[in-house]
Amino acid sequence: MGAVAVHDESFGDVLRSWRQRRRVSQLDLAIEAGVSARHISFLETGRARPSRAMVLKLAEELEVPLRHRNRLLVSAGFAPIYAERAVRAPEMHVVRQALDRILAGHEPYPALVVDAAWNLVAANRAAGMFTDGVPAELLAEPVNVMRLSLHPDAMGGRLLNLAEVRAHLLHRLRRQAEASGDGRLAELHDEVASYTYPGVDLNVAHVPGPGDILLPLRVAADDRVLSMFTTIATFGTPMDVTVSELAIETFWPADEETAASFR
Repeated sequence: MGAVAVHDESFGDVLRSWRQRRRVSQLDLAIEAGVSARHISFLETGRARPSRAMVLKLAEELEVPLRHRNRLLVSAGFAPIYAERAVRAPEMHVVRQALDRILAGHEPYPALVVDAAWNLVAANRAAGMFTDGVPAELLAEPVNVMRLSLHPDAMGGRLLNLAEVRAHLLHRLRRQAEASGDGRLAELHDEVASYTYPGVDLNVAHVPGPGDILLPLRVAADDRVLSMFTTIATFGTPMDVTVSELAIETFWPADEETAASFR
């Protein structure tokens, strides 16, 4: 079982913070949970104590991440129930097997696995294109994929449509920080948003043309331009904190020239 930080906070305070983060009223939450709005009010003010089943029901309705469901349970006086195993733990064999097959099966195109903080967990051989020529300090463990994507000494210096990709990634990171309540993401957002790129206009707005379908990454690679788009997959029914926070990002060629280059 992963360690759960114990804070001097009440269940009502934690519940209220998640309800407000989800922009849900007490009445709306009560309807979804099958209780009265008065009961939700009493839970938030401490006039009522929830059962463990009610804590889990409210967490499910508010889509609270598993890591923070443990925090809710602890604040209500219950033991955490969601384990947090290392990816290399023996019990995680089936998860590792699935990840390895997805990564290998996606070659010759890049694919990688990241955790909730965008730290690199695993990658296939083709993903080496993102680390080639990158300074050693950016490759120190844990390698952060968001830093690699936007740092001017890494992919940020090779993206031909940096302004557009940067705006998209910063928006995604900010939304993830708000939705997850993870302070690490907020700090990461502020860090990568502070990167400077001399001579690059970061205020360029892309106006979609009639033929646009996706916003590609346009990467300068020697004498070629590689154009790619990505898909992101997660595990569908996680019951472990680590598994719930893993995401698999796969890169696909956006044109035949890029596909031929990878082949």
